[in-house]
Amino acid sequence: MSQSSSILNSHAKPTYAPTMTLAMAQRRAQFMSEIRQFFERRQVLEVQTPLLSQAGNTDTFLQSVAAKVTYQDRPHTYYLHTSPEFAMKRLLASWQVPIYQICPVFRDNEIGVRHNIEFTMLEWYQPHYSLDDMAAELNELLEALYGHPVVMSHYRYVDAFMDFVGIHPLTANLTALQAVAEDRGLLGFDFNDIDTNAGTGANTEENRRQNWLDLLFSHAVEPHLGHDLPTLIIDYPPATAALAKTAIDKEGNTIAKRFELYINGIEIANAYDELTDGQTLRIRFEQDNRLRARHNLPQMPIDEHLLAASDDLLPASGIAVGIDRLLMVITGAGSVEEVIPFPSGKA
Repeated sequence: MSQSSSILNSHAKPTYAPTMTLAMAQRRAQFMSEIRQFFERRQVLEVQTPLLSQAGNTDTFLQSVAAKVTYQDRPHTYYLHTSPEFAMKRLLASWQVPIYQICPVFRDNEIGVRHNIEFTMLEWYQPHYSLDDMAAELNELLEALYGHPVVMSHYRYVDAFMDFVGIHPLTANLTALQAVAEDRGLLGFDFNDIDTNAGTGANTEENRRQNWLDLLFSHAVEPHLGHDLPTLIIDYPPATAALAKTAIDKEGNTIAKRFELYINGIEIANAYDELTDGQTLRIRFEQDNRLRARHNLPQMPIDEHLLAASDDLLPASGIAVGIDRLLMVITGAGSVEEVIPFPSGKA
């Protein structure tokens, strides 16, 4: 071995070493402390809920990590939560006070510059908050973490879509959306191979439309968002409501009462005006599971505790913030590996 090779090898990073530097670890610790101080000043209670649940997330595009456990001497399948939302809403229904949590969450098969199977989420709920109230509090949190005043822009989903895609997302038909996607080189995607006998034609068509909308939004809209100012995308299509309420916009279209925060083209946060109707939520979960069956995905056990709690929820808004991504944009890190010690490939 040459002398130069020996010198290079002597400075090689050991295989066990973290991907995050000590300096970033210290910055992250300070970041977490600042978040907790923010909520302590506002008398928001920090809570801790189980990572493992007997129920899973029914969302077609969020895959839960299953865990085999032995409970009372019998094997059971539990699921690592994709967010603490379900359990936190049970607390909210019972205690009816503002709550927050910082915890690891898990989403299967999510790996990339901005993704990891395990990541850290901040989630909080405020009784009697509107979405505007939640946006204002999010703005205050960003100011506390950035250390200077922050102005957020508000951008309707419809307007962003028309500005960057050139077509109205709530009224365009399926053929038009497919044609625009093809014009933009988004080939190799086919959302039409769904068994139309597995559900009503209307629901199937709407699901296909939303798939194309999601594809176009992620490729043609998201990269442009939040570069000048942190940007809230508001008034989403109703098919994206998930656990949010719906409403009618100024043009008479049904929209989901939710917003997402984008900074530097990266989705950072997702907020809902929370649905407080257990029966409507059950219908949405059952529709999700029918979609999962059509996509050959496993059926997820529905969280009956959440459905029961939903009817007792106060009017409230809730928000989930990706801690790792927010730390990335604040520090200028290029990938999630720079702000966590051991990504899934090295765990």
